[in-house]
Amino acid sequence: MKRIEAWSVHLSNLLVAGTGLVYAWMRYFSTPTDPYSVVNHPWQPAMQHWHVLLAPLVVFAAGLIWREHVWKHWKLGIRRRRRSGISLVLTLVPMVASGYLIQTAVSEGWRNAWVAIHLVASGLWILGYAAHLIVPLLQRRRVAVARRAYETEPGERRPAINPS
Repeated sequence: MKRIEAWSVHLSNLLVAGTGLVYAWMRYFSTPTDPYSVVNHPWQPAMQHWHVLLAPLVVFAAGLIWREHVWKHWKLGIRRRRRSGISLVLTLVPMVASGYLIQTAVSEGWRNAWVAIHLVASGLWILGYAAHLIVPLLQRRRVAVARRAYETEPGERRPAINPS
């Protein structure tokens, strides 16, 4: 994946997840200062609009990396980070579809169902994306620690290497 593609994916996820998390906090955990207010926080409508306007960036970024990253790694049988990658693929469709369906639902029951699906799918997406980024960092750290343990001072004996 090219650097510009990687940064497009990272930036779009940061913007959309950030606005979504802030909006969810305002909507579900804030209490309005005015008991007759329909919004819990003065910035809540703006945050919702920003989230809705920025959300297509994640869809575009996912499409941008689909062929050269996702599909190519699947076809080549690359196993590194496959679990977190599959979780991202499986949560993308319900997250995106429910996000659009929230806006078009007419009945309260359907809107609540789409909101619940969107919250769960988005939460799983954020966790999967974080895992997809953190796992290689942890693996590199483990390799560096093992390498340091193996490389000893001159004249010292090297530790025995367990072949298993």
